[in-house]
Amino acid sequence: MDSSEARLLDLRTGDERGTSTTHPKESEHHQETSVDTGLEASPGFSASCLTTAELQQHWRAVKQEIRCIKLLFEIPSTRTIEQATSRYVVYKIVVIRSGSYDGERVAIERRYSDFLHLHHQLLQDFSEELEDISLPRKKLVGNFSEENIAERRVALCDYLTQLYSLRYIRRSPAFIAFFTHSELKAAHDLLRGGRFSQALEILQSALVLQEKLSTHDATLLVPTLCALVVCQRDLQDFHAAFKTGHRALPAVRRYGLSKYRAPLLEAMVDLGYKMEQPVAQLQAELIKVQNSPREQISLVSLKELVVQEFT
Repeated sequence: MDSSEARLLDLRTGDERGTSTTHPKESEHHQETSVDTGLEASPGFSASCLTTAELQQHWRAVKQEIRCIKLLFEIPSTRTIEQATSRYVVYKIVVIRSGSYDGERVAIERRYSDFLHLHHQLLQDFSEELEDISLPRKKLVGNFSEENIAERRVALCDYLTQLYSLRYIRRSPAFIAFFTHSELKAAHDLLRGGRFSQALEILQSALVLQEKLSTHDATLLVPTLCALVVCQRDLQDFHAAFKTGHRALPAVRRYGLSKYRAPLLEAMVDLGYKMEQPVAQLQAELIKVQNSPREQISLVSLKELVVQEFT
């Protein structure tokens, strides 16, 4: 049994037992999204030293940390595309984070064929789990009538909601890729063509979706963050590039993403020099990585590494 099959089995059996094991990446996410209580998480922390109000604030924060972030899916509109040899409907999908106001409601568009492709991919690994979840079928006639399109829009929205309700499906690469792959590929095509402004805009939107869909795995954001660093640096927005690099570094370090570590550190050291910022620690870390016999050193630059994505 390979590692991917073992992880899939663990996800399934965890749900069947009604238990939820905390992955280290989930723990990291909870720490990043927790409410600032103003309390120091020190070894000497004791509830006895807190007032009632501080205790209430502390436990509200704890509940906030362990509360699972839920997503809602909306398909508010559609449009019909007519080409010389084909005609099809695209559905506008909005992913919303529930529980609080979500000011980053990124919209994507997908065709029915994209839903069909997703369903076929999921059936390869989750055929038993999908027995009670069916993809709405096309009708033999009247596919482009307003009534049928409206019915299918509601049905497709419900389909996404049902998929998301199953933990092992919502964490699957196929489910996440449904919302991000097309945009990320388009952004990398633009980046390779030197159209950094257009690539940057698409990458920023894709990152918002990845953050909502990938709270269980911080490593999934790293390639997108690195692509953003490249775009921002080439657009000479050095401060933004440096800040984005700092967002990517913790996951790169924690989860041993060797191919990104040296190129990202080199890029950040270069950015630091450009902005006359102190980079001694970053430079020392880079030298340590380069001299480590256990580290797999990437010999390409961050830009070269990013360009290789989706090729």
